[in-house]
Amino acid sequence: MTLDRRYLMRDCATDDPLLREARIACSQCNLRELCLPVGLSTDELERLDQLVRLRRSLRKGEALFRTGDPFSSLYAIRTGMFKTRVTSLDGRDQVTGFQMAGEIVGLDGIGTNEHACDALALEDAEVCVIPYVNLTELAQQIPGLQRHFHRLMSREIVREHGVMLLLGGMRAEERVAAFLLNLTQRMQARGFSSREIVLRMTREEIGSFLGLKLETVSRTFSRLADEGLIEVQQRHVRIVDPEALRAILQP
Repeated sequence: MTLDRRYLMRDCATDDPLLREARIACSQCNLRELCLPVGLSTDELERLDQLVRLRRSLRKGEALFRTGDPFSSLYAIRTGMFKTRVTSLDGRDQVTGFQMAGEIVGLDGIGTNEHACDALALEDAEVCVIPYVNLTELAQQIPGLQRHFHRLMSREIVREHGVMLLLGGMRAEERVAAFLLNLTQRMQARGFSSREIVLRMTREEIGSFLGLKLETVSRTFSRLADEGLIEVQQRHVRIVDPEALRAILQP
């Protein structure tokens, strides 16, 4: 089935100067093993290339989408990092996650056809725009893509359960240790160091995500550094003793 280019162009508002034609196909992208199913045939990859035709560039602090915006597309992060957040009834912002290159954002809008959170760029970033209607049509024709899409949704459910566990039963030191270990594991999967992190988020944003006050986050980082588990220089964090950091999480 030929994808309707008019739909793609309408969905992506081509008069937006930050939207442009993708120059690198999915089949040639060095992140494809992270955000695409493995084992697709050449023909299937070509059909997927036709789907992901546009990219969107964002500046630091810019919103990819906001709560209540109509849902039409998913977004595969190509470069940069994002945070998602919700606003509570009393007006407080709660960070719900940090997303990096190779991950998909926008799944929150599938159920209600509108986004349930804000997605904000923590640094200059670029995303691939994936029109949802066309994705579901293609997934029905490519079983591997459909299975991968279901895994993405399952992973999001597991992530939410993990956050609930993190906020419900862990001490501050455990929460920060789990957060740092999770970041290093995700960075390692992208070919980066398993011990070096440059935090794109602020201490306050980390605290919002972990359910901790800013002062508690700062004290916990200092305590872990004093104990020789990590080294901290502003936003640069080096994991000195990963085994000891993991031991904090042991019952």
